[in-house]
Amino acid sequence: MRPERIVILTGAGISAESGVDTFRDKDGIWSKYDYRDVATPEGFDADPELVHDFYNARRAGLAKVKPNAAHKALARLEEAYGERLVLVTQNIDDLHERGGSRNVIHMHGELKRALCSHCGQRHDWEGDMSTATPCPSCHLKGSMRPDVVWFGEMPYHMERIYDALRDCDLFLSIGTSGNVYPAAQFVQEAARAGAHTVELNLEPSQSMRQFGELIHGPATKVVPRYVDGLLRR
Repeated sequence: MRPERIVILTGAGISAESGVDTFRDKDGIWSKYDYRDVATPEGFDADPELVHDFYNARRAGLAKVKPNAAHKALARLEEAYGERLVLVTQNIDDLHERGGSRNVIHMHGELKRALCSHCGQRHDWEGDMSTATPCPSCHLKGSMRPDVVWFGEMPYHMERIYDALRDCDLFLSIGTSGNVYPAAQFVQEAARAGAHTVELNLEPSQSMRQFGELIHGPATKVVPRYVDGLLRR
C-alpha cells in the first residue's frame, strides 16, 4: 500500500557521493580538526578567525560539487507528495535544494546562511565572512557567524520535526550513521506512531536493529530504486 505521509531524514552519506567531505568517517573532517576549536561557541569566542576560515572553506567547496541521483530522486518524490512529505537533513550543504527539493528542513543550519549574534537576524550568504564583516541588519562588526548548529546548541525546527514524525506512516533514514542525537531517536518516534521505518545506508548503522526494513548500498543506487518503487505503487 502506498504511504500517505512520509518523513525523510538524510545525513552525510547522501552528499558524500557528490564529493562533500564527511565529518565523522575515518578520514573525515574531525580527523583533521578538533571540533572544539571550530564547531563550538567556545571555539568561536576563542578564535573567531579560525572558525570563519574553516566555514569559508566549506562554503567555497560547495561550488565544486553537484547534487547526485539520490538528491534528485527525493525531489521527484516531493513533487508527487507535496506537503505530505517532510524532508529533514542533518547536512549543512545546499545539494537538496539544487537537486530540486523545495521544502527542506535543515536541522543543523546552512552553510549559505549567516546569523548575527547581536541582533539575531539571519541572512542568505554566498561569500566569505570575517570579524570585520558588518551585519546587514544592525551594521555591527564582529557579530556575524555561520548559521549552523554547533556542539552544545539546540538543533533547529525540532517541534515541527517531531510533529511530522508523529503523523507519518513511512520514515526513511538515508545516509546517516545513527549515532548523532537527537536525530538518532527519530526512528523510535516514527515507530511509536505506527510508521514503517526503512534504513537506506551504505552499510548497517548503529541503530539498524530499530528499523523495520534495511536496504544497504550506495545512495545513488538504492534511493532512486526505492523512490521508483514507491511511485509505482
